[in-house]
Amino acid sequence: MELKAGVRLLLLLGVMCYGHAQIKTHIEPRYASIVDVTNGGTWGDWAWPEMCPDGYFASGFSVKVEPPQGIPGDDTALNGIRLHCTRGNSQKNTHVVESQSGSWGSWSEPLWCTGTSFLVAFCLRVEPFTFPGDNTGVNNVRFRCSDGVELEGPGLSWGDYGEWSNSCPKGVCGLQTKIQKPRGLRDDTALNDIRIFCCAS
Repeated sequence: MELKAGVRLLLLLGVMCYGHAQIKTHIEPRYASIVDVTNGGTWGDWAWPEMCPDGYFASGFSVKVEPPQGIPGDDTALNGIRLHCTRGNSQKNTHVVESQSGSWGSWSEPLWCTGTSFLVAFCLRVEPFTFPGDNTGVNNVRFRCSDGVELEGPGLSWGDYGEWSNSCPKGVCGLQTKIQKPRGLRDDTALNDIRIFCCAS
């Protein structure tokens, strides 16, 4: 009886260890690192991250931009960024990912890296805080492709571009946005910052 009990205990421990290993493998992140820039805006909160499906990586992007509102309108400029994830260079086999976006503006057509190249880094055009004045946060974004080509979104021109982010050697697999919620009659800025997730493989 003692021998049978010992065998059962070993089997149980084996199952528990195997299950733990399976769970650990399942929850390991699908990304290698998170990349950001230093000139993001200060308003708003970080939303949820959105990731490309397994086996996909971002080879294009589009932006949501509100055109200039004139005086006395409230400008928000760039409101959102979408990544267009593909397998290889097939733009027909795409999956679009979008973290939270602002309420204003419309989406542009996607800009694509050429051939089999993919997005690897980004930089933001951000208007610095002004008082009194109409603040806008992020105005535009540039992405660099793995072949060195730089793509610039059709955003607005207030503010200046900051430094480029670090590069993702195996491509970009997700993003996260920092968004200021609508503030009623007070000044709105919408998109203030983004982070990108580097592919693990």
